[in-house]
Amino acid sequence: MTNPTSTTVPPGAEGAPVRAGRREWTALGVLMLPLLLVSMDVSVLYFAAPAIGADLRPSGTQQLWIFDVYGFVLAGLLMTMGALGDRIGRRRLLLAGAAAFGAASLVAAYADSAETLIAARAVLGIGGATLMPSTMALLRTMFTDPAQRAKAIGLWSGVMTGGIALGSVMSGVLVEHFWWGSVFLVNLPAMALLLVLGPVLLPESRNPAPGRFDWPSVPLSMAAVLPVVYGLKEIPSEGWHPRYVVSVAVGLLFAALLVRRQRAGDSPLIPPALLRGRGFTPALVLTLISAFAVMGSAIFTTQYLQSVLGKSPLSAALWSLLPSVLIGVAGPVTGHLVARGADRGYAVATGFAFSAAGFTLLAFAGTHSLWLVLTAAGVLACGAVMVMSQLTDLAMSTAPVDRAGTASALLETATEFGGALGMAVLGSIGTAVYRRDIPSSAPAAAHETLGGALAVAGRLPGRAGDALAATAREAFTHGMRGAALAGAVLLALAALAAAGTLRRIHVRPAPAAEAEPEARLA
Repeated sequence: MTNPTSTTVPPGAEGAPVRAGRREWTALGVLMLPLLLVSMDVSVLYFAAPAIGADLRPSGTQQLWIFDVYGFVLAGLLMTMGALGDRIGRRRLLLAGAAAFGAASLVAAYADSAETLIAARAVLGIGGATLMPSTMALLRTMFTDPAQRAKAIGLWSGVMTGGIALGSVMSGVLVEHFWWGSVFLVNLPAMALLLVLGPVLLPESRNPAPGRFDWPSVPLSMAAVLPVVYGLKEIPSEGWHPRYVVSVAVGLLFAALLVRRQRAGDSPLIPPALLRGRGFTPALVLTLISAFAVMGSAIFTTQYLQSVLGKSPLSAALWSLLPSVLIGVAGPVTGHLVARGADRGYAVATGFAFSAAGFTLLAFAGTHSLWLVLTAAGVLACGAVMVMSQLTDLAMSTAPVDRAGTASALLETATEFGGALGMAVLGSIGTAVYRRDIPSSAPAAAHETLGGALAVAGRLPGRAGDALAATAREAFTHGMRGAALAGAVLLALAALAAAGTLRRIHVRPAPAAEAEPEARLA
């Protein structure tokens, strides 16, 4: 029996891929728990916000930080934690992150002030940044057989996508029956299980010759990521305010400095050779586009269910679960087809075509089109999972195993950027069309957002209020239509690009000079 705690084998000794057994698949199930919770934490506060506001009485700024600090810290530290895991060991970093995530969840559940909750959410972001790249890097070392790895990554992608939708629903159910802190306590059993079973089931793996850690690149990478993500996330609601444009510009400036340092450094945080691997950079770019579509569409479908159809937040969240039903099978089925000989480029192009079809369906929605919107969201999400599972498999298969953590972190960072960019661009298109369709005689608040228009309409007497509400809902659906058509065109172009750039790319094993961490557990 092979020792599950061993870290490397001699260079060139890996040989042919070994099929994973029951222990590896069990370990994958254990890895899915933290992944699900990390993705759920993005949306878990949606329904807890009113209860938190009544209990902790945060200021407006504090309430924004309670929501946003988790995602900002997570995005800013992904590249750092991916590189750190390659150096100190991915399992070690995963278990440390699980302990931090569990402890921060306990503090957040019983926070007695807004400041404490903000600090706990920041630590949750740090923990999440360790968990996400570590799970993918460990998956890469456990599944050396290409067909099995593709299936495992398909499952990983489905869990990641479904967790965001599940988080809001779980939040609504828990807050309805318990106090708001319960949305954090659900993290504890999963993290405890990971801490108990992780050392037994998960192999340790790391870069055997990592070199000096590039500490100056850590703040530089955060300075590159955080201002861009912040600016892009604020633009959809606040418009192209100079402050947000400057924020994006500052982030891009630091990104240029980061790239320059990585090219000149002896031991860079992000090795340029990784990006030069055939298929890796196209996978990053196409992953960004797919995330652009998913998050860009989500800002419209969630508002549509609540503000256009008038459903309660919990009811809207439950309805939004329906499109997720097929997500769990889209990735594995696509991986199975590729393993049996289907061209990966055409598989990714098909996924983009599905997502483009979903956007096209969304463009035909009116103010009473529940099932059409849900169908559109389901088709779009299935296409996105098909794309992301194949692109993740391609990127992780072509990247050297000693850089698996860094490769995974880059993919996750591309996803964060793509999601923020999708909300900014498609959200801005929708807002521009909405404001064009609102009559100039309408109150100022009605010109800003649909929510503002409905609030004003509720204060107007009789038919005047009903007319304004109907006009605002119609304007919103027109804005959604414009954004959906723009998204469909972009995804159609992405389908053509995928078919051209990924076609006939065959995964080659890492060079023998790079040591392969041992993946077999038995």
